[in-house]
Amino acid sequence: MQVGIVEDDDGVAGALVDGLAMHQIGAARMSHGLDILTRHPEFDVVLLDLGLPDLDGIEVLRRLRQVSLVPVLILTARADERSVVRGLRSGADDYLVKPVRMAELLARIEAVGRRTSKLPALKNREQLRVFGDIVVDLASRTLSVAGRQILLTTKEFELLALLVENPGTAVSRQFLMDRIWGDAFVSVSRTLDVHMNALRAKLERDGLIETMRGFGYRWTA
Repeated sequence: MQVGIVEDDDGVAGALVDGLAMHQIGAARMSHGLDILTRHPEFDVVLLDLGLPDLDGIEVLRRLRQVSLVPVLILTARADERSVVRGLRSGADDYLVKPVRMAELLARIEAVGRRTSKLPALKNREQLRVFGDIVVDLASRTLSVAGRQILLTTKEFELLALLVENPGTAVSRQFLMDRIWGDAFVSVSRTLDVHMNALRAKLERDGLIETMRGFGYRWTA
C-alpha cells in the first residue's frame, strides 16, 4: 500500500511517514494541495489536511473527486461539526481530528481499504444511474440522452449528480450551493438558477427536474 500525505506541517508529516513505515506502509509527503491533484494515481489512500498554504483542503477534495475515486481520510485540527459535515459531504471517506493515535489511524486506513475493495465490475455498475433513455455515469462524469452524448460543464454535471443520487427527494438550494460553490451564504443564488436552466435545456425533458417553490429541486424520473 502507498499512502499520500498532504500536510504542510513538517513535524506532523514526518511523524506520519515514520509511523506508517514502522508498519511496512509506504508514504509520500506533499505540502501543497495542488500536488495531490496531479499525483493521486500513485496512491491507494490519501491523508488530507484542511489547512494548506495554497488551497483549502475542502476545495482540494472537491477537485480531486472530479478526477479520482481514491479513498481520502481528512486529518485536520478542525473539530467543529460544520467542517466534519462539509468534509464528508464533499467526498471524504473518513474524518479524523489531530492529534490521532497511530493505532487508530491504521485501523481507519484498513477500514477504508475494505470498503473500497469491491470488484471493479460491481463498482462500475454502482456508478450508473439509468432513467429510461437517460444514463448518468458518475464515474466517467458523462450524460447520454436517447443514445446521444450530452456535453455538460463541470457545475452542470455536479448539479445533475446531486439530484440523481436522490431521485424523488427534494434537494434544497442551500445544500446545492454549499456542495458545489462552497459556503451557501457567500454563493450567489442567481448562479444556481443559470446553471439549472442550462442543465434543463440540455436534458430536453420538461418536468424532469421539478422546482420545489421556496425550497429547491427534485429529480422526478
